[in-house]
Amino acid sequence: MSTPYPFTAIVGMADLRLALLLNAVSPAVGGVLVRGEKGTAKSTAVRALSALLPPVEVVPGCRFGCDPAAADPACPDGPHGPDAGRESRPARMVELPVGASEDRLVGALDIERALTEGVKAFEPGLLADAHRGVLYVDEVNLLHDHLVDLLLDAAAMGASYVEREGVSVRHAARFLLVGTMNPEEGELRPQLLDRFGLTVEVAASRETEERVQVVRRRLAYDADPAGFAAAWRGEERELRERIAAARALLPSVSLGDGALRQIAATCAAFEVDGMRADIVMARTATALAAWDGRTDVTDADVRRAALLALPHRRRRNPFDAPGLDEDKLDETLERNRGEDDDPDPDGGPDGGGPDGGGRPPQGDDGAPDPVPDIAPPREPADSGPQPEPAQAPQGGVGERAAVPAAEPFKARALTVPGLGEGAAGRRSRARTAHGRTTGARRPQGALSKLHLAATVHAAAPHQRARGRGGPGLVIRRDDLREAVREGREGNLVLFVVDASGSMAARQRMSAVKGAVLSLLLDAYQRRDKVGLITFRGATAELALPPTSSVEAGAARLDRLPTGGRTPLAAGLLKAHDVLRVERLRDASRRPLLVVVTDGRATGGAEPVRTAGRAARLLAAEGTASVVVDCESGPVRLGLAGELARELHGTAVTLDELRADSVAALVRDVRRAA
Repeated sequence: MSTPYPFTAIVGMADLRLALLLNAVSPAVGGVLVRGEKGTAKSTAVRALSALLPPVEVVPGCRFGCDPAAADPACPDGPHGPDAGRESRPARMVELPVGASEDRLVGALDIERALTEGVKAFEPGLLADAHRGVLYVDEVNLLHDHLVDLLLDAAAMGASYVEREGVSVRHAARFLLVGTMNPEEGELRPQLLDRFGLTVEVAASRETEERVQVVRRRLAYDADPAGFAAAWRGEERELRERIAAARALLPSVSLGDGALRQIAATCAAFEVDGMRADIVMARTATALAAWDGRTDVTDADVRRAALLALPHRRRRNPFDAPGLDEDKLDETLERNRGEDDDPDPDGGPDGGGPDGGGRPPQGDDGAPDPVPDIAPPREPADSGPQPEPAQAPQGGVGERAAVPAAEPFKARALTVPGLGEGAAGRRSRARTAHGRTTGARRPQGALSKLHLAATVHAAAPHQRARGRGGPGLVIRRDDLREAVREGREGNLVLFVVDASGSMAARQRMSAVKGAVLSLLLDAYQRRDKVGLITFRGATAELALPPTSSVEAGAARLDRLPTGGRTPLAAGLLKAHDVLRVERLRDASRRPLLVVVTDGRATGGAEPVRTAGRAARLLAAEGTASVVVDCESGPVRLGLAGELARELHGTAVTLDELRADSVAALVRDVRRAA
């Protein structure tokens, strides 16, 4: 087993360290979601935490980690009597891989043995392994939605339920849930964000000396992991003892009426949905007091709890940036300060900041810090990566500055025809593991989704030959049938946007951007990947390679300048190249091409003929496409409609994209079917 990097040796990232430690003190806080750019030691910090957790007492031989002092009466390996014995083992940290199946997460129930042998055989999953430990999900935003739902339901209920065709197994599953994600790769749904107790934004330090310290310590660890860990053993022991002391003190912490009023007023002022934020803030403030060795919750505890518990709960759509207005927060806390609150803004008893004991590290020579610097500085909560500044136009002939987008609207659904087999989503029809049952087939591998009626139908003709004598059926392996199900898949929606001079009228381009933003929002809700190609002047540009982050698409669109000729053929050929590469990367994810243009082609040699050839090339490969006709005015040439016919796709106007439009968009892309 490799030696983990010491938690106390981590440089900076005070918010992250504090959030993890508070959950170690009080797992009821509800876990941590860590958002940040790649290479910021998110995983290192999480893995280091597990070594600080106290060991757990378990029943020997129990695969579900039952506590001998309070064994789960429904444990599949139970019941455990008072003489079951006990043994001590370290708290586990279990990692859930992105590609894990449902059975790997919750456990596998052998339906075949249950039906043919009458044996309830259950193989525990990762939720059972993580019981009373840490469950770590790297890239949680890339997990399939139904897995995230199962994971968060188990975290909320403290139990996992596995049901297969009337056979049910339940076991305890209480764990510290930690998820990490890179927002550039896509966001979690708001309702899933809300299920994480706390969230922190992490980013690489811009301070030279701190970066030097990070590199020096990492090099020392890589050269001699055991020796590096030994140098920090004393600090790790102190921190472990502090966690245990805070856990013991936690039941004695008093959350006064004044602090509760501040919590409720803060959640109301920031218009968070539901009551989970209030509960999480209360638990976090209580854990902060225990962490500082106090039995009373102060204003500073409530303020810190708000900065950790509220930013991710304020998002209304994927284009909203996380974070809190700290001036508004301070005003709300001051206005609702109760008489039972401690007015000391620095909190802790020894004057060491709100943490009550955090001291700065000793230089950058790699020597151990005497006490881990856990207290985060007083700075805006949203200290993570900031949006790139808008770039000024490059001064091309006829180029105009970017214009703001019109208000997004709810878009009509555009779908890919046929039946796919791609990643689970909400756009086009597909064969999926979840959805309505459309048929049955012989099992391909282990049976997981039994089709009961088809199984009975297959077994019925053989009952006399098998000597059936009682009320039950005699079932053999060859009788078993699994369900074939149909649901929805996510697609690759590739936008090809005309940014030429013919589109450059301010009002017109604003409407176009608003329409594309609406389609981006629709793609986010339907779990699609998105890409963005723009064309103007003489060339086409891949402004956004295919990604799950619609935020990135919105940012690129916002900065889009316009002007110049219309190289329509270049835009279509660029789309062809991008789709060819994406088919090699993920052949099961079907594309939907959305071309936003007025249909004019004026750039390059023989622009109209070349654009027609490019369109027919895409059509020949079966690419489903929609042309959003941006032509306006009393005289219309109908060029976008001609382009749609060349693509074997559908042309719609900007007005027809609206969900409340009376114009029919029933055709979608079915002509290509």
